[in-house]
Amino acid sequence: MIERLEATEKKYMDLQQELMSEEVLKDINKTRELSKEMSELEEIVTVYREYKKVLEVIPETKEMLKDEELKDIAKEELKDLEAKKEKLEHDLEILLIPKDPNDNKNVIVEIRGAAGGDEANIFAGDLYRMYSKYADKVGFKTELINAEEGTAGGFSQVEFMVKGNGAYSKLKYESGSHRVQRIPVTESNGRIQTSTATVLVMPEAEDVNIEINPADLRIDIYRSSGCGGQGVNTTDSAVRITHLPTNTVVTCQNERSQIQNKEQAMKVLKARLYEQELRKQEEELGESRRNKIGTGDRAEKIRTYNYPQNRVTDHRIGFTTNNLDRVMNGDLDEIIEALTMEDQRRKLAGEEEWHLKS
Repeated sequence: MIERLEATEKKYMDLQQELMSEEVLKDINKTRELSKEMSELEEIVTVYREYKKVLEVIPETKEMLKDEELKDIAKEELKDLEAKKEKLEHDLEILLIPKDPNDNKNVIVEIRGAAGGDEANIFAGDLYRMYSKYADKVGFKTELINAEEGTAGGFSQVEFMVKGNGAYSKLKYESGSHRVQRIPVTESNGRIQTSTATVLVMPEAEDVNIEINPADLRIDIYRSSGCGGQGVNTTDSAVRITHLPTNTVVTCQNERSQIQNKEQAMKVLKARLYEQELRKQEEELGESRRNKIGTGDRAEKIRTYNYPQNRVTDHRIGFTTNNLDRVMNGDLDEIIEALTMEDQRRKLAGEEEWHLKS
């Protein structure tokens, strides 16, 4: 680990020097590129330097144990230093885990009502509001792309973008089947019903080289329906794009103009194709995919929202909280933190196992 940390610190210092060179200062794009690379290393270098300081002080503190007058103070200091050393070592292990290159990207989220008829669509609407409120709480912005309203409320399908640095790192664990247990507003006999909605989270593919041949696309224009205001519904502005080689279909009808809807639909299409490519790569990796928190498949049951018991359970990690009301109001931090920590634990365990084998 120390060798990797030393190499990282050296890389950081080299970047500092390079940024000060006259040649780089004249090139705005190069300056931006190197600054970004340097900022990505800054946290680990800062923690490593703090760790080195602790390592330097520990021997000095042990020497103080020989002094009768300072012995008691030294014991306390040494205890604190050892605890700090242990924490910094753990932090460095986490920081050395290879970063997901998509973590800082915006995301496109797609929610569909699944099993349960009208209640499934109503629940899909509840999930949309939950994610929207979470995004608002953490300072992300949401942008509705497409919405197909359910007959009794909610959405049969809704797609929206979440914009903000680190959006994918926070929401990437949400893909899968979400199950709700409650008495539906449409249920006259007061019986508890189980319904599901599926969620798909895709990193935005803006800066990814996804080649789409125009000849592979079928573009249909039709009259908008559903939410978006009267102006949306009076013109043929809705767009449906079919990617023929993969039979991937995306629609967008939320904007007032056909051009805007086409642009949004192309964003979603690129994200879908990128997500399919990521899934293909992960399947080829085999064993390492099984170390992930869930598969990301839409059909995988990941979470249950039990309204009578005010309980939310994430089945992938056995996490339960009895604050369903707060969760549905966008308070997802506890769940996301638990998923992130477990993902880190599995990755660390996988790396240790790899080192043992090699």
